[in-house]
Amino acid sequence: MRMHRKINSSLAHLATALLFAAMPFKSAWADEPAAWPTAGWAASTPEAQGMDSAALAKLVERGEANSLDSILITRHGKLVAEAYYAPYRAGLKHAVNSVTKAVVGTLTGMAIQDGLLASREQPVLEFFSDRTVANVDAAKKSITLGNLLDQTSGLDWKEKLDASVPESMIQMRRSRDWQGFVLDRPMAQAPGSGFNYNSGNSHLLSAIVAKKTGGSTLAYAQKRLFEPLGIADVRWIKDPQGIEAGGFGLYLQPRDMAKIGYLYLRKGQWAGRQLLPAEWVEKVFSASVDMGFGAKPAFSYANGWWTIPEKRAYIAAGYNRQLIIVLPEVDVVAVTTSRRNFPLPPLIDAITAAARSTSPLPADTAAEAQLADRIRNASIEKPSAVGPASELAAAISGKVWQFDRNALGVSRLTLDLKAATPTYEIVFDSRDAGAVARPFTGPIGLDGLYRVNDKAPNAPVAVKGNWLDAQSFRIDSRVLGEDEVTMYTLRFDGQRVNVAFENNRGFKVQMQGRAAE
Repeated sequence: MRMHRKINSSLAHLATALLFAAMPFKSAWADEPAAWPTAGWAASTPEAQGMDSAALAKLVERGEANSLDSILITRHGKLVAEAYYAPYRAGLKHAVNSVTKAVVGTLTGMAIQDGLLASREQPVLEFFSDRTVANVDAAKKSITLGNLLDQTSGLDWKEKLDASVPESMIQMRRSRDWQGFVLDRPMAQAPGSGFNYNSGNSHLLSAIVAKKTGGSTLAYAQKRLFEPLGIADVRWIKDPQGIEAGGFGLYLQPRDMAKIGYLYLRKGQWAGRQLLPAEWVEKVFSASVDMGFGAKPAFSYANGWWTIPEKRAYIAAGYNRQLIIVLPEVDVVAVTTSRRNFPLPPLIDAITAAARSTSPLPADTAAEAQLADRIRNASIEKPSAVGPASELAAAISGKVWQFDRNALGVSRLTLDLKAATPTYEIVFDSRDAGAVARPFTGPIGLDGLYRVNDKAPNAPVAVKGNWLDAQSFRIDSRVLGEDEVTMYTLRFDGQRVNVAFENNRGFKVQMQGRAAE
């Protein structure tokens, strides 16, 4: 997650930067009549909005190399480019990961506007007076809502924005009381003294919003944010006490992600209503908490949003590049959903460069056709290489493979690779004592293309398989709308099977199984 970029040190560049820093923020399009996409985004050719179709075509084309599931660009309130990368498709919710923090930050600002919370300076512990909190000292008593919003609570927490394991976040998720786990952490530094990324901070905010608005963060979000913006298709995971997760766990469609960005682009206004105080948006646009990456360009943080001040870019950012990018100076909102991290500055530079003019460009039918072709090509799945089928395919088909207790909770697996429509069935241990484990079944592609089960719980599941050699069969699985890709490599040895599992987050585990009697 380290960003590197050469610093332009010319006096002209410095003078320009200082001039902009001294000026109050004003979008280049602040005086333009806003188009409100409550009922849906109106589409436009890029050139009609001053954008370059050829440049956008290159962006779409690069998306496959960046493992994008989607990319969406709006300008002047019009949708100018939108691509979905197969097997993901339009109309599906996507995990937005830590974009959830920006949404919870937004709801906190709305609760302050509604008088349900006093201000960013309100002490946090006063909301949890019904709890016995461990490690309470003067520093912990001084944590404010603003510290939670800006990731400066000072709590001892390990969740770095790099490739390391987010230990504290994982421990929180495994605990029976997420709020208690966060509140009981000892202090590592004084509140406000420095940035330390912490999904627990945002979860406490969600708990506070829920407590002060009637018991449900989602219900408040639906009333104050989602319904006014025309967002209806939402999923939000909860903690064991039923509180919506504050640091992750929200699922939105890409078009709805763009609406949240557009709310910020319009300084909290929506269709004649000031849904969010303009001062709240300005706090994001003038963020001063250094995120400490130690490289250029610098990143700052405020109210759950990332900013790159040098580029005038404001970003709701989630793991594996779930992004809402707001670029006020060119009147652009961009969205990506993805399955891996990639450098942010080049993406922002490419989007900004595509906005070539403040007025419409001449129509460019050739470039528009090129963009349409790239969008169409993204929607067509490309087959992966497949090896010859093993003679074992018939012998293992229909067998029930039982597994020893393992970290994944897999109890048994059945494959049928010889049927006209090859299938799988996998059963996981039940989390609830006495409950009957339900099998997950679906088709499996053997030709290098995924087969999709659209009736799977929560989201479609895409699965394909391939023989690596005479004894090894690999299964690739994706829940469409999740950023995780999972791979199971099964090595058969008579009545036994060894399974090597790994995912695109670096998690690996081995499992041993045997054929059922």
